Amino acid sequence: MAIAHSTFLTQVRNYTEVDNNVLTDSIIQEFIRIVELNVAGTVDYDDLRKYDQSTFTSGNRALSLPADCMIVRSLQTLITATVGSTTTTTRTFLEKRDTSFISEYNPTNTTGAPIYWAAWDEFNVIVAPTPAAAYVVQLNFIKTPPNFTSSNTTYLSKYQEGMLLHGVLAECFRYLKGPQDMLQLYESKYKEELQNFALQQMGRRRRGEYDDGVPRIVIPSPSPNQTGS
Repeated sequence: MAIAHSTFLTQVRNYTEVDNNVLTDSIIQEFIRIVELNVAGTVDYDDLRKYDQSTFTSGNRALSLPADCMIVRSLQTLITATVGSTTTTTRTFLEKRDTSFISEYNPTNTTGAPIYWAAWDEFNVIVAPTPAAAYVVQLNFIKTPPNFTSSNTTYLSKYQEGMLLHGVLAECFRYLKGPQDMLQLYESKYKEELQNFALQQMGRRRRGEYDDGVPRIVIPSPSPNQTGS
């Protein structure tokens, strides 16, 4: 069960032993956002994976990105063809290149089914060849992390409450210029939980037991022939 936003704010003030005149709701909210963005930039966690389908504009090599797109993971074209009474859709991953490659590969703006893509700027990618039709394209991306607020529960607030709390407390003690040992304590706890979260999301959740087996840890096992003195 997710922690209530108001309860989370109370916890922060209890740990720092200050009231809402010092740590206002808006200040703590800013620290929550700092931690959310830091986690998203460090850990590739499943909750941020999103998929969006749109269409290319015929004759235009640029494709606009969704407003909440933070990192493009991959692009796929979905090209449908009908032969007789049979309709098939072919999914093709575009290969990632840089913009200089796109310009060199397609200097005359030749049209066709896109093969390559490159990041153009924060809001657009470009492809080559230039789309010859309004092909369907699926964008697989990492979205901007949602914000934990009084009206919005997030994956982190529901499943990683301790990591979120310790990250916010580290920001609070830095802001309050509190005791260095307390700052180091919460920074250490946050980093430890961040690493564990990364192992879960980028390790265990990326494995398949059928293919990779169950993760194992080494357990010391002394030889049964050894006897005490």
